[in-house]
Amino acid sequence: MLDTTTVDTVTAVLSDFGNALEQGDIDRAIGHFQDECYWRDLVTFTWNIATMEGKDAIRDMLVSQLAAIRPTGWHVAEGEVPTEEGGIITAWITFETDAARGYGLVRLKEGKIWTLLTSMTEIKGHEEPLGFERPLGARHGAAKNRKTWAEEREEEARTLGYSEQPYVLIVGGGQGGIALGARLRQLGVPTIIVERNDRPGDSWRKRYKSLCLHDPVWYDHLPYLPFPPNWPVFSPKDKIGDWLEMYTKVMELNYWTRTTCKSATYDEARKEWTVVVDRDGEEVVLKPRQLVLATGMSGKANMPHIPGMEKFRGDQHHSSKHPGPDAYKGKKAVVVGSNNSAHDIAAALWEAGADVTMVQRSTTHIVRSDTLMEVGLGALYSEQAVRNGMTTQKADMIFASIPYAILHEFQIPLYEQMKERDKDFYEGLEKAGFRLDWGDDGSGLFMKYLRRGSGYYIDVGASQLIIDGEIKLAHGQVTEVDEDGVILEDGTKLPADVIVWATGYGSMNGWAADLIGQDVADKVGKCWGLGSDTTKDPGPWEGEQRNMWKPTCQEALWFHGGNLHQSRHYSQYLSLQLKARMEGIDTPVYGLHPPHHLS
Repeated sequence: MLDTTTVDTVTAVLSDFGNALEQGDIDRAIGHFQDECYWRDLVTFTWNIATMEGKDAIRDMLVSQLAAIRPTGWHVAEGEVPTEEGGIITAWITFETDAARGYGLVRLKEGKIWTLLTSMTEIKGHEEPLGFERPLGARHGAAKNRKTWAEEREEEARTLGYSEQPYVLIVGGGQGGIALGARLRQLGVPTIIVERNDRPGDSWRKRYKSLCLHDPVWYDHLPYLPFPPNWPVFSPKDKIGDWLEMYTKVMELNYWTRTTCKSATYDEARKEWTVVVDRDGEEVVLKPRQLVLATGMSGKANMPHIPGMEKFRGDQHHSSKHPGPDAYKGKKAVVVGSNNSAHDIAAALWEAGADVTMVQRSTTHIVRSDTLMEVGLGALYSEQAVRNGMTTQKADMIFASIPYAILHEFQIPLYEQMKERDKDFYEGLEKAGFRLDWGDDGSGLFMKYLRRGSGYYIDVGASQLIIDGEIKLAHGQVTEVDEDGVILEDGTKLPADVIVWATGYGSMNGWAADLIGQDVADKVGKCWGLGSDTTKDPGPWEGEQRNMWKPTCQEALWFHGGNLHQSRHYSQYLSLQLKARMEGIDTPVYGLHPPHHLS
C-alpha cells in the first residue's frame, strides 16, 4: 500500500527546495538540510565530481555556482515511489539545469536532506540518439553517388587523425578507454583511441593464463551493451579480451592498434595538444583538444630495485609480465607480494607443479569470493538483485549516493558479518602464519580499493593452499638477490629458479611524466585515493578519488580508469564534460583540488 505521507514529505521538500534555488534564496535552500549532510555532485552543479560535506560547504558551492547553473524542475522520478526504512526516506529524483538534465537520489531524515546525489544524464540539445531517436541506418529512396555505411566508416578511418583531427585522444585501449570511447561516439565527439598492443583485449590476453575477473558479471557490464544472460559469473581473461575486441567493432570505435605515444605537449595559446605517435612504424602527429590517459590505475608497474638483482641466474619479472606457470614445473618459485596477483600466480604455479613460496611483506585483507558476492554485493549486483528489479544504473547510483566520508560506516558491519561467517577459514590462515588485516578501521575490501587500490585478495582458491601448506609462507622485506635466490631482512635465504615481483603499481600520473614531462605530472599530482590519512592514502581529506574522471590542474588533461564498474559508470560523466567543452558550453568548475602529493 502506498504511503501517501512519505510521498507528500518528499514532494514538499523537493518543491520548496527547488523553489528556493530558482529564487536564489540560498539560506532557505540550506535550511532543508540536516546539520550532518552531504551533497555529492556528478557534474551537474560543479562541472566536477565533488562532495560537499556540511551546510557551510554546500552554501559555498551554491554561492559560487547557482547563478550559472540555474536548476529547475525538482520532482520524484517518473514511475518511482519513495520508500521509508528505519526512519530514512529514499527517493529517486529528476531535475534540470540551464545546460542539462539530471537524475539523482535523496535521503531524508526527520524531513530534512541527509544525503543528496545529483548526476548529469544528458546535455540539452546534445542528447544521445537512443530509443525513439536512434539512427535510421538504412537510407530509403534513391540518390546518386551515395555512400554505404561501410564506405563512410572506411572514409572516417582514413581521414581521422590525418586530414581531420580528433577532438579527444584517449591513450590506452583497455576497458577504460573503450568504455569512454563508446560514450563519446554516441555523443558525436571525434575520438581516437591508441593502444600499443596488436588487438583490442590484448591487455587481458597477455596476462598470466589463470587470470579471471574476481568481480561478478552483474558488476562488470560495459555501457550500452551488457553481457548476455548466459555469460559466466567470473569472466576468464581471454573471454573478456574477445568481448572487448568485439565491442570496439560493433560500437564503431576509431581504435588504433600497434600505436605508441612518443611525446605530448600542450599549447596554452592554441588550446590544443601536439601528440606524436608511432602507428605501426609510421610517425603521426595528432592535434587533439583534449587528452585522456586511460592507461589503467594498475598499469605502471612498480618494479623494485634490489641489490644483486642483476646477478640472479634464473627468471625474474613483474607480475604484469608473468607468462604463466607452464615453464616452471619442478622449479622453485618465489612470489614477492601477497595481494590478488600474487595469490593467483602462486596458485597457478602450484597447479603446474612448481615449489612455491609467497613472501608476505605486510598484512593483507582477504575475503572469500562467495561471501563477498552474497554479503558485500548481493543487494545490488547479483541475479537475485536483477530479479528484484534492480537495474545496473540504479545499482551504480545507489553505490555512488553514499558519500565516501561515511561509506566505511556502511561497510564495517558487512565485514564483521563476513569475519564471523568465515571464522574457521580465517583461523586456518592465521594458524598457517598468514598475517591478516581488515583495513585500518575494519571497513574491508571496498574501502581499501578506494583508498589505495591494493592490500587485498578475493579468495578463489589460493588461500586453502596456504592453509594446507602447499604454498609456503615467508615474511619480511627482500633486502638482496643473489645468483640463486632472495635474501630477506632477517637473513633467511629462499632458493629460487624464478622470482615473480608482485609488487603492485604506481600512480597514474607516472604515465603523464613519461609522456608529457615530470613538471606536468607534479602539477597534476597523485592519482587515486581519498585523502583518508590511512595506510598508503595520505591526507588531507579530499572526499573523492584524486584526479579521476574530472578536471585536473593541467588544462585539457584527464585521467580515466578503474575496474569495469568504474569504467562504465564514470565514463558517462567524463564524456559529458568533454562534449560540453567541444560544444562551447560554459563549464564553470567548482572544487578543483591542488595537488598535495606528487605520486
